[in-house]
Amino acid sequence: MSALPRPDPQKPTGAVVFADGTAIFGFGFGANGTRVGELCFNTSITGYQEILTDPSYAGQVITFTFPHIGNIGANDEDTETMNPAALGLITRAHVTNPSSFRSQKHLHEWLASRDLVGLSGIDTRALTAKIRRDGFQNIALVNAPDGDINVEALVSQARDWPGLEGMDLARDVSTTETYIWDQTPWTLGTGFGEMSDGDIHVVAVDYGAKRNILRCLAGHGARVTVVPAWATTDEIMAHSPDGIFLSNGPGDPAATGKYAVPVIKDLLDTELPLFGICLGHQMLALSVGAKTKKMHQGHRGANHPVKELATGKVEITSMNHGFTVDASTLPSGVVESHVSLFDGSNCGLTFEGRDVFSVQHHPEASPGPHDSHYLFERFVSAIRGRKS
Repeated sequence: MSALPRPDPQKPTGAVVFADGTAIFGFGFGANGTRVGELCFNTSITGYQEILTDPSYAGQVITFTFPHIGNIGANDEDTETMNPAALGLITRAHVTNPSSFRSQKHLHEWLASRDLVGLSGIDTRALTAKIRRDGFQNIALVNAPDGDINVEALVSQARDWPGLEGMDLARDVSTTETYIWDQTPWTLGTGFGEMSDGDIHVVAVDYGAKRNILRCLAGHGARVTVVPAWATTDEIMAHSPDGIFLSNGPGDPAATGKYAVPVIKDLLDTELPLFGICLGHQMLALSVGAKTKKMHQGHRGANHPVKELATGKVEITSMNHGFTVDASTLPSGVVESHVSLFDGSNCGLTFEGRDVFSVQHHPEASPGPHDSHYLFERFVSAIRGRKS
């Protein structure tokens, strides 16, 4: 497993080109070619493989603020989906040989096999500052080993890209067929487990579900049936669920809500316990008449402090979202349960007198802290309490 040769500083082989005409040159790795989408940044210091395989990054290029990306390689276990929806990544340092007993492949090789474009040698602090100042950016990312980079054409592509507002990307990343999930969380020395005798049945609506969310449900004793994002009420209820889970996912929640919200309204009428995460949280809010809005820069990282208002407890959480629920539009009976301590934005909902709740952050982590794992226990306990 050899390292990438150190690039010739006089010969850029890649670039990130902005719709405003700015072009920043660096050194390409991973897959060759051009990708056009939205530039965001992630502040996590670990878990880059899980981040790159999170379906919620569809249509996006990820700037990693941590400089050393690739130094632990890649493996077959740390994936949240087999076919990543992200477009690529930008790093400060050049990718080196991996140094981890779990590594099975050099990051460059893994990226190429997943059709993800990489760009190194970039001042990622400057990119992050630009996003913080100016908001999300439409960009073209290119890896051209021959050094042939047509900036004018790339600017045009970035300008022509319509942006994530109005995009329903859940359809692109959702499963197309119903399936059963029984894998439980990974542990050192034994790997993943298998749930063989669950006492409750959860139907998970897949808007772009991360595998570790499904593992956490199975790890708490739930038999999990996963259905497509566009599954109808009748199709979901035909599985006789004890509870409903609404998954994370990419894109504009208002666009996905055109077909998802009517179904969620029906599911709320069943009185079954319901739990939503990320896009699922936003879908739940839309189903009761609340609104969502695009954020200036979004939240992406594994160190986001969130306060649970009922207890005053602060949790350090993993986040990945560019849209948020407008708490001022919540109806009577639906209460804001969590808020971000970075900017005060909404991070959770609970329905008064109901076993229905949701959070904007990712309690399954992967990567990230486990402060919010209790939410899975809260969900399965509500189901068991209803069955008893």
